[in-house]
Amino acid sequence: MVYKFRVILDAEEDIFRDIAILAEDTLEDLHNAIFNSFGFDGMEVASFYTCDDTWNQEDEIPMFDAGDVPGEQTIMSDYKLSDLLDKENTKIIYVYDFINMWTFLVELAAVEEQLAGALYPETLFSHGEMPDEAIEKNFEADMHDDIYGEFEDDLDEDDLDMFEGDDSFEDFGYEENWN
Repeated sequence: MVYKFRVILDAEEDIFRDIAILAEDTLEDLHNAIFNSFGFDGMEVASFYTCDDTWNQEDEIPMFDAGDVPGEQTIMSDYKLSDLLDKENTKIIYVYDFINMWTFLVELAAVEEQLAGALYPETLFSHGEMPDEAIEKNFEADMHDDIYGEFEDDLDEDDLDMFEGDDSFEDFGYEENWN
């Protein structure tokens, strides 16, 4: 089977590429097809991220295993496209170059039969010119209404006065106990 993706640059202008690739190819193959179709040199690190239907980022799938235990982390070359994406799960996020943060929304648009004699991956359609710089991203955490979030302890300066003048605590001294 052939997967046809629309890969959209997260930018103000409409910039996208339609790419056809075999369902049995890996995420690494899709990574190569994306950076080639957008004119990158492929020398930067990239990752895919699973996401929900509204493009909320979930799990990272990196190019290289950077985990504490070698071989424990799954990487792009470990996943066939058909392992992650199908007619129900159609969206994935791709980030290229973690300094510039080129971010792409990748959506599976069609699943079709392989054409005899066709070479894959293939850029089927190209729309828009790449800007010189990626758009600036704002990374914000979901916080509660205050800056302390879930760690608010509801204590103020008056509450801390309860420890003043209390001589029942033994002074263990610093020097002789912390060497």
